[in-house]
Amino acid sequence: MTSDIAIDVHGLTKSFDGRKVVRDLSMQVKRGSIYGFLGPNGSGKTTTIRMLTGLLTPDEGEGTCLGYNIRTQAGEIKRHVGYMTQRFSLYQDLSVRENLEFVARLYGIAEPVKAARAMVERLGLTGRDGQLAGELSGGWKQRLALGACTLPNPQLLLLDEPTAGVDPKARREFWNEIHALAAQGLTVLVSTHYMDEAERCHEIAYIAYGVLLVHGTVEQVIAGSHLTTYTVSATNGEGLTAFAEQLEHRPGVDMVAPFGTSLHVSGRDQTALDAAIAPDRNRPDLVWARSQASLEDVFIDLLAKAQDNFQ
Repeated sequence: MTSDIAIDVHGLTKSFDGRKVVRDLSMQVKRGSIYGFLGPNGSGKTTTIRMLTGLLTPDEGEGTCLGYNIRTQAGEIKRHVGYMTQRFSLYQDLSVRENLEFVARLYGIAEPVKAARAMVERLGLTGRDGQLAGELSGGWKQRLALGACTLPNPQLLLLDEPTAGVDPKARREFWNEIHALAAQGLTVLVSTHYMDEAERCHEIAYIAYGVLLVHGTVEQVIAGSHLTTYTVSATNGEGLTAFAEQLEHRPGVDMVAPFGTSLHVSGRDQTALDAAIAPDRNRPDLVWARSQASLEDVFIDLLAKAQDNFQ
């Protein structure tokens, strides 16, 4: 394995109660990158992340994480991984400072009081260090949790839906900190449902029904979808719900999705799509414009195709 690859796995498969949750998955993650996992609930994201990091043994497949074998050296991997769960898991009745000092002592960090104080300053929690964790807002709890799981200086950070229920300002500040950590060499695996967060990742992977459907940079994923997309709006400002239902049933139209007062109409075959919308292109009550497919367009289309293949 080359030194710039943090995770390198091939053919990972995992079943529970006879049902395959992950199927023949292979991927690489670069060191110092932010790698986003997307997919519907139950798609196998969490199982995949746990196998990638040695927290769960695959039924089939091999690979390494941080240079360690995911099957035989899981204990070594765990020593270098920080895990931030969606649910706040620190002690609600301890202060910010006490929680950080507890974590520092738990991991045997030298001078735990000094280490906790440095983390308080880094995360902008100065002045709140004496406040009970349970009294913090969602954004501040999130910041404290991030500080706690990075205090032991892990090489790999796992984030499970880290900004669910957090306001936009706190989300932006959180992602600024994640990028700062990645710039220092930390590798980050993050599962998210937010498209704007996916676009903040260096690379993304989309999983559905246990199958890795696509991975790469956001630009590569969008380009690889080969979707042609049009945006259509009504000149009178009225809704297009009935028109959307008509379009959905036309050959050549693979996806119709509302975006505000407009519709995104997409197809994988441009010729077939153009033929499908031709009868309505010159209607005076509609305005058509060619647009680039969004990441959300691509994922809606991928999920539809995956559902068809799974069935």
